[in-house]
Amino acid sequence: MSTRSNKMGVVGLTILVAVNIMGSGIIMLPSNMAKIGSISILSWLVSTIGAMALAYSFAVAGYLVPRSGGISLYAEEAHGKSGFFMTSYNYFFCLVVGDIAIAVSAIGYLSSFVPWFGSTPIHTCIGVIGAMWLTTVANFWGARITSRFNSISVWGVIIPVASLAIFGWFWFNPHMFTSSWNVQHQPVGKAITSGISLTLWAFIGMESACICSDTVDNPKRNVPIACLVGTGFAAIVYMLSTAVIQGIVPNLALANSHAPFGLAFATLFSPWVGQAVSMLAIVACLGSLLGWQFTLGQVAKSAAEIGMFPKIFGKITKNEVPVKGLLVILGMQTLISLLTISPDLNQQFTAVVNLAVFNNVVPYLLSLTALAVIMKKNNVDKRSFMINMFVVSIALIYTMYSIFSLGETAVFWGCLIMLTGYLVFGLRANHITEPVEIIPEVSPDTNTGHNAVKPVVAGATMR
Repeated sequence: MSTRSNKMGVVGLTILVAVNIMGSGIIMLPSNMAKIGSISILSWLVSTIGAMALAYSFAVAGYLVPRSGGISLYAEEAHGKSGFFMTSYNYFFCLVVGDIAIAVSAIGYLSSFVPWFGSTPIHTCIGVIGAMWLTTVANFWGARITSRFNSISVWGVIIPVASLAIFGWFWFNPHMFTSSWNVQHQPVGKAITSGISLTLWAFIGMESACICSDTVDNPKRNVPIACLVGTGFAAIVYMLSTAVIQGIVPNLALANSHAPFGLAFATLFSPWVGQAVSMLAIVACLGSLLGWQFTLGQVAKSAAEIGMFPKIFGKITKNEVPVKGLLVILGMQTLISLLTISPDLNQQFTAVVNLAVFNNVVPYLLSLTALAVIMKKNNVDKRSFMINMFVVSIALIYTMYSIFSLGETAVFWGCLIMLTGYLVFGLRANHITEPVEIIPEVSPDTNTGHNAVKPVVAGATMR
């Protein structure tokens, strides 16, 4: 049998990208987008263009950089060791904060069954912290539990969302959709901007195809196709599902819901169907959180092994789990959860997502600005160079626009975290060694929830 037959084809890779994107990040968005109105469909259009430009740019970089890894390695091509560190460092904090957002989503849907969790901000915070403790402790017994649970649980989100996007149009009410077009009566540009960070959050993971380019048949052709088609497919499902739900559920009810997809199915069929969908969403969120807490521990462990993080993150048990590092991370997440308590669960979700997005787009900027250097090192022909730079320029403009959309609070705290990273880098620079390929014990086809991407080098992949 030839080597080629053992490699992933364009169809399999495209499915991988689409599934990696379509995780638990979508399940709270209809409620948040309803606060803007159905005009938020324009935010989806802008983010689709930006996400596809990002996906293509990462595909090009992934093909040209010979080493296994991801965006930390791309950043190092132009920015050196500090670029590698800052990309990995900000990625780490993106995971730390992003996992809180997943926990908030889980508690939002759980409050449909246990109203106590949504009754006060304190109760919600207790639920969020409890969900993170539960999934972290579950990881103490190794990767096998995580991989088995996640390979099934992620479909608890994908199936209801995709089903609504396809079949929900039979119940779609155009008048309901148009009557909630711009509920806050904002200028069009401001309305679009207010939805950008949320839509970008849903797309994180579009760069996953470039990570496994060395296992892909004809990567020069298939990786860009998979990135673009997979991202485009996810974008279509996202836009259709969030648009159709605003023509099924009245705007006020949707904006105040903690379980929007459960509410949609309850409206279409019956309360028990809505509860079943909500239960699937809870399982999917817990699976996502279980997987990403595991991934977070592995990222910190990998960083410790090359001297980037303190040694405590690299100490493992007999089950090869960095328990002490996970406990330190859990302490950080508990503190952040307490600091982001909001009067409304949806507000807390938005605040946490905005901070996570900032910590995510900083690595995007560092890695994408290295693409020109990467192409010159690989002697890319002039025509391809110009085409790629045009696309990456769109990606960079969109990335800067997304930072602008986050608001002062998220940018302030995000910048504080980023500047602290430079302080840490100054203290750790002499300890950092050359990165080695470190692959967590999760199978490549395991989807760890929201946009699951397996880290290959510390901080080398993004959600």
